[in-house]
Amino acid sequence: MRGGELSTEAPAADRYREAERSLWAHYGLEPTERFVDISSPAVRLRIVELGSGPPVLFVGGTPGTGPYWGGLLRALDGYRCLLLDRPGWGMSTPMDYSSVDYGTVAAAVLRGVLDALGIDRADIVGASLGDVWALALASRHPARTGRIVLMGGGPIVAESGAPGPIKLIASPLGAILVRLPPKQGRVKAFMRHAGHRASLDAGRIPPEYLRWRVAFERETDSLRNERDMVRAVVGWRTGLRPELTFADTELAAIQQPTLMVYGTADPVGSVELWKRVADLLPRGELQLVDGAGHSPWLDDPDTVADHVARFLGREGARSSA
Repeated sequence: MRGGELSTEAPAADRYREAERSLWAHYGLEPTERFVDISSPAVRLRIVELGSGPPVLFVGGTPGTGPYWGGLLRALDGYRCLLLDRPGWGMSTPMDYSSVDYGTVAAAVLRGVLDALGIDRADIVGASLGDVWALALASRHPARTGRIVLMGGGPIVAESGAPGPIKLIASPLGAILVRLPPKQGRVKAFMRHAGHRASLDAGRIPPEYLRWRVAFERETDSLRNERDMVRAVVGWRTGLRPELTFADTELAAIQQPTLMVYGTADPVGSVELWKRVADLLPRGELQLVDGAGHSPWLDDPDTVADHVARFLGREGARSSA
């Protein structure tokens, strides 16, 4: 990856960057990186940038960050894509979520990123937990939020529930799991549980992706930091805590055009649930990707990119999937 590398960083960061470069090269992409410091909350964040055009801020979930968007970005042209490492995730510094309102602080982080980049307003693409971040910004800072794309099921409403792996991470056993030596077999098991079995079995998930994911777990503190965050918002016995999700009235107040792209093999939520959520959003739209899992662009990047490009490039209009 070109630009922004710090010679004083530990060898682990260099090894992680090497795995990233390999995956980016598989997709034929050469992004740059930068770090920004925001003051409220105080955190240093890494942003990976690719392309030019209208700004689109990408916020990932627990499945990954940075190059895990690569299959989508390779098929999505004409945008300035800004890929955020959430606090504690990837190469951003961690923060304490235990005594804050989650939605408020998520919105503050994204607003701080836009301020640091000199961007007044951006479209937002979230995935999984990143869906919550995108809607939090729209709810609290609507003037800074353009169109919204939600990828895969996320903890948006209480009915979605906490995925099994997330509840496991939040449990006492999670303290051991996030410190186990990472292995490709465990990464594959996680992805199969997330609905990507068919793509793994057919070889559509490249080996560079699996090697990157192992390096992500081995060379960064992301999973340990993510466990601290998850424990602040998920009870391993009780599930999602109310401050993480949106009430129907809160969703109905979000006026930005919003597209949800949901794979029918995604175990988080259901087609019926996300149709209900899309109907609650005044300018909501749901598009289904047949057979795709929790990160639908991993299974069918061209179809997902077509949906996203169409949506970002025109006035939002409700349609029924």
